[in-house]
Amino acid sequence: MGPRYDVVTIFPDMITGALGYGVVSRALEAGRVSVQTWNPRDYTSDRHASVDDRPYGGGPGMVMRYEPLAGAVRAAREARADRAEVVYLSPQGERFDAAMAEKWAGGPGAILVCGRYEGVDERFIEACVDREVSIGDYVLSGGEPAALAMMDAVFRFVPGVLGHEDSAGEDSFAGGLLDCPHYTRPEEVEDRRVPEVLLSGDHAAIRRWRRAESKRRTRERREDLL
Repeated sequence: MGPRYDVVTIFPDMITGALGYGVVSRALEAGRVSVQTWNPRDYTSDRHASVDDRPYGGGPGMVMRYEPLAGAVRAAREARADRAEVVYLSPQGERFDAAMAEKWAGGPGAILVCGRYEGVDERFIEACVDREVSIGDYVLSGGEPAALAMMDAVFRFVPGVLGHEDSAGEDSFAGGLLDCPHYTRPEEVEDRRVPEVLLSGDHAAIRRWRRAESKRRTRERREDLL
């Protein structure tokens, strides 16, 4: 069994629906990875199943309440046989990257908490969250898209998930460089031809060309990676 991810979300269908496609769907069916959702609304005590309330001190929007979130995390912990980290998806967290994805692929997984509205009660973060992680310097309407992006990136590094064992190792950011250009049939499209080296059958030359193109692209587009 590979890594297990428990996702705390008030929109569980967003998670399960998106995971029903492509390599991730096949990995779930094969048992190489697993995902379980937990809805904070199931851990409320009022008849409206309220998970948010007005912020103390005033201001726009609503804040997710402590009790429903803590109840969902507690249930997720009890369903696991390990002491997985609780990760709150927040633009204030440490930056998620390929190195983190690869590291997490070799671990037990995590409990991902998806916030909504203006955020979550800070006391929940203090009491229940082990780390905060961000997928970029922007704000989403909720943590679900971030959770899906992170799990997809992690699962690609789990052995057997991708069709070819070298695929993840040749993606962008593997080895610190962007990926090289790729081509497929036909050889010519609207006067644009496939580079001759890729048609040569000289595998050493092809490797050199791809490496040079990766460096060129990285220098032009993401010089900060060099």
